[in-house]
Amino acid sequence: MNFYQLAIKGYYLDALTYESEEEFEILDEVVVDLAKKKNLKAIVLQKCPKPDFKTQAIKEKTGYKLTPYQYELAQFIAYYYASKIAFVLGMFEGINVYKHDKIQIEKTPILSQNQQEALEFIKARQTSLLFGDTGSGKTEIYISLIKECLEQGKQVLLLMPEIALTPQMQKRLKVYFKEHFFLWHSKVTKKKKQTYLQDLASSKALLVAGARSALFLPFKNLGLVIIDEEHDNSYKASNNPRINARDLALFVAKKMDIKILLGSATPSVVSFYKHDCFRLKGTFFESKKEFLYDESELSVSSKLLLELKVSLREKKQAVVFLPTRANFRQILCKECANTIQCPFCSIALSLHKSKNALKCHYCNFTKEIDQTCPTCNGAMLEAKKMGTAELCELLEKELAELNPSIKRFDSDEISSVKKLDMILKDFNQGKIDILVGTSMLAKGHDYHNVDLSVILGLDEYLFRPNFKALEETLALAMQVAGRAGRKGKGRVLLQTKNKAFFEKYIQDYDCFLNDELSARNGLYPPFKRLLRLIIEDEDKNKALSLCEFMAKKAQELEFVQLVGHGSCAIEMLHKKWRFYVLLRADTHQELVKFEHFALNFKNITCDIDPVDFS
Repeated sequence: MNFYQLAIKGYYLDALTYESEEEFEILDEVVVDLAKKKNLKAIVLQKCPKPDFKTQAIKEKTGYKLTPYQYELAQFIAYYYASKIAFVLGMFEGINVYKHDKIQIEKTPILSQNQQEALEFIKARQTSLLFGDTGSGKTEIYISLIKECLEQGKQVLLLMPEIALTPQMQKRLKVYFKEHFFLWHSKVTKKKKQTYLQDLASSKALLVAGARSALFLPFKNLGLVIIDEEHDNSYKASNNPRINARDLALFVAKKMDIKILLGSATPSVVSFYKHDCFRLKGTFFESKKEFLYDESELSVSSKLLLELKVSLREKKQAVVFLPTRANFRQILCKECANTIQCPFCSIALSLHKSKNALKCHYCNFTKEIDQTCPTCNGAMLEAKKMGTAELCELLEKELAELNPSIKRFDSDEISSVKKLDMILKDFNQGKIDILVGTSMLAKGHDYHNVDLSVILGLDEYLFRPNFKALEETLALAMQVAGRAGRKGKGRVLLQTKNKAFFEKYIQDYDCFLNDELSARNGLYPPFKRLLRLIIEDEDKNKALSLCEFMAKKAQELEFVQLVGHGSCAIEMLHKKWRFYVLLRADTHQELVKFEHFALNFKNITCDIDPVDFS
């Protein structure tokens, strides 16, 4: 009889011992029962001696196994993000027989001299950053690198921050790589995923383009990883384990000697500091931008309407960015100025007019709109701060004489890849005049007839209690600005009371990066590492007590600094009170030790290298 330690995929358990008369290899996927749960998939971690307790039998082998690449990555995730290996392995897909083939690509991108220099720079380095202006031709450089890799029979992973980018990228990749690639993201059906895994195993597809989860596929001969829009926070998971796909890709590339390229028009301060950088300036097409400022409060101002009318009369299109979904950020009582709060989270409910409902954007609690104020019984409830739906209504009313076609472009409206495709297609065919949306608008789409980008509501983002607030706000503004004038002249209208900040930096991100590095020195990444603990409990006093205990423990450590602790910005979520402890250190090792200590307490969530401080 043989005995094996197995990791039950997706379960937060230590390795369990099972028996079998059959011989298995390390990383084989097998089927087992666990208590009353039947036919669970598990991964063979190692062979072990006969234990002094009774063991269950392994039922069968699935024929799939993990690759060494996957196991190396899973082990690091379990260590760095303080999780159980079995739980981590639930994110990984196995592979069966792997076939190694080369692919001949017929088409080759034509590169400018600058692009060619960038390509040679990247090829000479294992890790590099391509800092290229919007429209400078980063994608053609990606394609050139991918082509070379595929023709050597090596696999390539192209990561994108979210599926909003995939339709456009799919069209570009199809021109060069035809059926030799696939897109991988959460909206792909289970049946299609199985087909794609077979294509990867047979080498029919050597290129995978996708969102965060594509990193966990069973690569066996990975030669190149490209991380597009590397600055984007979508690479960071908001649930456990709180991985950052960009950082994990950098780890595994270094560990397994795989070439990796980070690309962005607004690279993160950390990446700019840490990696060799090629600066690709200018645009691929002739483009000129004029920046305009509107210093009024967030509103549909006369200046905004004037600029929109200019675009409409010239048969051009416009994109209007607003950071808020729904009809309003919140509703406010005229008499007592109180908002209507979610009963489970300490935040105001958002108004969704189409559903005649108030909704919490954190726990999804939904209720009918109150006719009177629940605090003072006042009859009048007034909308406070616009969202995308309300803005669309106001623009349709104010621009009625020109009868424009106005569409929303946010996660409430874009509920599927099919809907995303349809709206982008209609916009590019000129069927939509004005696209009103959230950060999805900024995500690298090419709109060649857009001559106006409008940016609203960024002031509240600029001074958030987050060390990355300036970086993220400026990057977002520049990404939205980059949608206008892709071919020809463009105008960018910023509605802001912080004109001096945007005037200084929006056309000079290089200057901002250097200034921001000076400001962060000795305090924040890339010079320091951060760990944030979140303590949650239905009993407020218990949560507070544990927060104080963890802060005291941190203060006892020689190489860890307690930055702060107390109530979270959002004090309650899902009926639980929330407190935080924020720690700082020179290296990650001491923080990881504290992370593993903290996980002895079930009410604590650990977030190393945090990006969200709410």
